[in-house]
Amino acid sequence: MKRFCLTAAIAAATLAPPALPALAQTAEITIGITTTTTGPGAALGIPERNALEFVPKEIGGVPLKVIVLDDGGDPTTATTNARRFVTESKADIIMGSALTPPTIAVSNVANEAGIPHFGLAPFPITPERMKWSVAMPQPIPIVGKVLYDHMKSKGIKTLGYIGYSDSYGDLWFNDLKAQAVPMGMTIVDEERFARPDTSVTGQVLKLVAANPDAILVGASGTAAALPQTELRERGYQGLIYQTHGAASMDFIRIAGKAAEGVLMASGPVMDPEDQPDEAATKKPGLALNSAYEAKYGPNSRSQFAGHSYDAFEILKRVIPTALKTAKPGTPEFREAIRQALLSEKELAASQGVYNFTEKDRYGLDERSRILLTVKNGKYTLVK
Repeated sequence: MKRFCLTAAIAAATLAPPALPALAQTAEITIGITTTTTGPGAALGIPERNALEFVPKEIGGVPLKVIVLDDGGDPTTATTNARRFVTESKADIIMGSALTPPTIAVSNVANEAGIPHFGLAPFPITPERMKWSVAMPQPIPIVGKVLYDHMKSKGIKTLGYIGYSDSYGDLWFNDLKAQAVPMGMTIVDEERFARPDTSVTGQVLKLVAANPDAILVGASGTAAALPQTELRERGYQGLIYQTHGAASMDFIRIAGKAAEGVLMASGPVMDPEDQPDEAATKKPGLALNSAYEAKYGPNSRSQFAGHSYDAFEILKRVIPTALKTAKPGTPEFREAIRQALLSEKELAASQGVYNFTEKDRYGLDERSRILLTVKNGKYTLVK
């Protein structure tokens, strides 16, 4: 497990005399973040961690103490990290993780402890997780609809599916059945693969043999490029759709020529330049991408960087409201954060405009999605 300390407040707390940390509880807001910076999901977690370099160091005049731990994509490690935030760090807010299975684990801990939790990956928010958890990525039914609408416009009748053999793959396959089938499309083959797999040849051969009009890939990060590449290498000529979990420049780098023509759902952070000036997502998207690409190079922007960045964009609105009624380090402050997430509206960020309710813990609408394709090695907006 690796620990990444973001702010000077952490170092100050470490060097302080034994009597000071208790006093500091009311003088700073502690945010614990578990994400995936090693292992198969690192391509998602590293941009989330990197984006923390561009978030505020204080909000409402109160310093932020941000503690970042690596969970390697493992739900057990994510659970351990989350419990450390609760018991050792006395966190006011918890964020994470980069993948769906560990995000579920973190949500369980946060809801047991009564601490606001920002999920950085799509995950099922059951009634047991609903009180304290919200999700930053676009909800799959909203972002999936832009894919299915495009399929329908192209006359797609038969579909194949290849996705992760975990809860993320389940979320997408279930949504495909729920939305695309009623629109008149038939799923002729379903295949699965594990995140660490280095080959999907067997699954791809079955898909090619089924010869559907289009194939949806329910994967994320660089692993999404694996079925994309093998499908083209095995001669599949139909349309290939990728979920918003694949939206990064790494996908093009890994897939190479096989990425050409892919249809990919994405959050607006991947193309703020082409948004109208009045779009609420344009300014935060440009701000994040400008800072991120200045440090990490041209075309390094990532959907995943937007998830962690946007959590702090929301906190810039929510924390000042919570501070009016409670002090950091107390159960009352955590409850005030939870209530402010519900009372503050039109929370503009790079990936969408959030309006959380007691039952809608994603809080996003159609402003949170765009459709991209790849032409000549670059993402292009599908209009």
